[in-house]
Amino acid sequence: MKIVVDYDLCESNAVCMQIAPEVFEVRDDDFLYVLNEEPGEELRAKMEDSVSRCPKQAIAIAD
Repeated sequence: MKIVVDYDLCESNAVCMQIAPEVFEVRDDDFLYVLNEEPGEELRAKMEDSVSRCPKQAIAIAD
């Protein structure tokens, strides 16, 4: 599983970071950083939740 972020759509609102802080981080510069682009399958539920709850639909999962 690979996490793909469309940074043109992303507003760095940190919803994904609240769901999965081990994968997503919004830093003091107000930009989203993906800490682990290929998280393990044990995080799939969190990744799917992040994708579905992203207000701008800027996150996708590529298998």
